Amino acid sequence: MGRHALRWWALAVTVLAVLVDMIDNQIVAVALPTIRRQLGAGDAALQWISAGYALGFALTLITGGRLGDRHGTKKLFVAGMLVFTGASLAAGLAGHVGVLIAARVVQGVGSGLMVPQVLSFIHAEFDERERPKAMTWYAGAFPVGGLAGPLLGGALTEADLFGTGWRAIFLVNVPIGVLALAGAFATMPGRAGFARRRTDPAGLGLLTAGLFAVFYPLVQGRELGWPVWSIVLVAAAVPLFAVFAWHQRREFRRGGEPLVPPDLLRQLAGSQAVLLCVGTGLGVFFVLTLHLQLGLGFSPWEAALTFAPSTLGIVAGNVLGMRLAPKLGRAFVAGAVAVLLAGLVTVAVLVVWLGSALTGWALLVPVIAVGLGLGAVLNALFGAAMAGVRPERAGAASGVVNTTVQLGTATGIALSGTVFFARLGSGSAAATASALAVSAGVLLLALALTAALPVGQPSVPQSQAVG
Repeated sequence: MGRHALRWWALAVTVLAVLVDMIDNQIVAVALPTIRRQLGAGDAALQWISAGYALGFALTLITGGRLGDRHGTKKLFVAGMLVFTGASLAAGLAGHVGVLIAARVVQGVGSGLMVPQVLSFIHAEFDERERPKAMTWYAGAFPVGGLAGPLLGGALTEADLFGTGWRAIFLVNVPIGVLALAGAFATMPGRAGFARRRTDPAGLGLLTAGLFAVFYPLVQGRELGWPVWSIVLVAAAVPLFAVFAWHQRREFRRGGEPLVPPDLLRQLAGSQAVLLCVGTGLGVFFVLTLHLQLGLGFSPWEAALTFAPSTLGIVAGNVLGMRLAPKLGRAFVAGAVAVLLAGLVTVAVLVVWLGSALTGWALLVPVIAVGLGLGAVLNALFGAAMAGVRPERAGAASGVVNTTVQLGTATGIALSGTVFFARLGSGSAAATASALAVSAGVLLLALALTAALPVGQPSVPQSQAVG
């Protein structure tokens, strides 16, 4: 298969989609107080507006990756961008909080169809010499987009473009989506997918049920007083995931097409466990944004600017990850998680110590440290997860990797939000510190789990790759 002449231009289009996805994942955070005032949203609704996108994304990613393997990356990328753009328009026009939450979930579904195609595209169109550079651009889009989101959200909310207020954070996706669609049609190769049977509907149903059983009570339980059904639903997630795992093994033994092939999952298990904990730990920035605005009176723009310096750390961490992670393996990942943890703990100390005197300048160094650790660990873990995956499995592997990122994000928002709102009666600083303490505990677990990673990141020729 010859290399596509416009592959670097097509990479720019697909990475732009990942960037927009991550921006949209985080852009709503600084606008939440404004949305609360204008739509009358409660605490749980605020969490759903943030976490609903990540949940819709997570539920669709694995299926989106498998569909891309079967039907071709270009078709699924275009379909996902169409859904995402349409849902963005609906979110921008929403007049009721329920409509906004539904539109956010559908936005996530659209992203879940298109984002897995990016890793598949990189594996198919770039050789081993070009692939590290392409992967660096891809990995960098996640943290940069995640931190550009609050900046853009603050700027658009305060600018009140054409009287749209917070709605502009969603409506801005419409022209970007149209441009991305035009770019995809012009630059992406229309290669056929691999011949496969239909994508495991029973597996999808079991996985969706298990994830819903975890997330719905986690977000709604505190506001409803933790009724018995919420505890039962969480407990039901364990057998649902067990049945899902059994079903995947049975489909694999039968020669079918399981949603997550067991051998692939075993290959990815170590890196994904660390990635899940990192994503969960960073969900606390949802709480930090609320604390700066509701507790300390920061404007949306001031809150966004507080986290902007982390981009410097992200760029440096990404470069370090590209150069050192393949050589140092788990030692590099452990060091990156340790830097991330140290930055978060320092933020917690400053929140408690300075109280109402906390400023963006005081948070400058720890915010950069968080960015440095985040950029390094994401680059290293993405590379470790995709090493040794054959091109025809790239979509499935990409779906698993991206699902882990989004599940971590949704879990972190739900967990830290639950702790924050439960402790809010003790004051915003105490509630924020409690949420940060929980996140620090999760990152400590991530640090411990790095011991299960390979000593050095494998570099396996595609012809010998496991799959």
